[in-house]
Amino acid sequence: MKMLGFRMHSSESNNKYGSLMRGALAVLPLALAVVPWGILAGSYAIEVGLTWLEAQAMSAVVFAGAAQLAALGMLASGIGAVGILLTTVLITSRHILYSLSLRPSLHTLPTRWRIALGFLLTDEMFAIVMADKFKSFKADPWFALGVGGCFYIAWNLATTLGIVLGTSMPQLHNLGLDFAIVATFIALIVPSIKTFPILVCVAVAAYSAVVFALLQWQVGLLLSSVLGMLAGYITEVAYKNKRREEL
Repeated sequence: MKMLGFRMHSSESNNKYGSLMRGALAVLPLALAVVPWGILAGSYAIEVGLTWLEAQAMSAVVFAGAAQLAALGMLASGIGAVGILLTTVLITSRHILYSLSLRPSLHTLPTRWRIALGFLLTDEMFAIVMADKFKSFKADPWFALGVGGCFYIAWNLATTLGIVLGTSMPQLHNLGLDFAIVATFIALIVPSIKTFPILVCVAVAAYSAVVFALLQWQVGLLLSSVLGMLAGYITEVAYKNKRREEL
């Protein structure tokens, strides 16, 4: 924590460490679930020709599972740096929406905090911090740091394991480890479906994502996210208007 410039006075350290531990424990199930995904990222990086250091640095610096795998696939296909950069930007563009959602709770934090939490922001961190059962921790940066930090460590350890296995077990990606990606997102999304508008949002986003994938549209993920949110918003407005008419 000293390296990031975060100071802790002795009178406050217990609360801060407690928040860190609660955050780490909250994300632990997802951190374990993402291990096969991290193994896949590490082994695939070795398979496409990256060195051990480059493969590990990709997880340590980029820290974006879906974007890493997409970039590695494009690298293996011989696609240039510009194409890889544009694709990864599109894939990770959803983090802009995550940041906007978290801004009301975190915008008063010092710059060093916002940079650190922005770097650690993932789908998993966003889902946990915004979950109803952790509502009291939404404005607690130490809780968010515990969530993001634990997940970051787990992802990099899994990548290291994948690098080691990738050198001794070629074609590791053919073992179906990519199912961990699907399982992780199912675990994130399903518990949040509590209202009909949210169900519509998820259904439209999922259906359009499949259609765009079949059409091989590079911007399919972004478009499906926008369509899902738009459908959910329209349904929510219609639902509220109907309730007003009934009253």
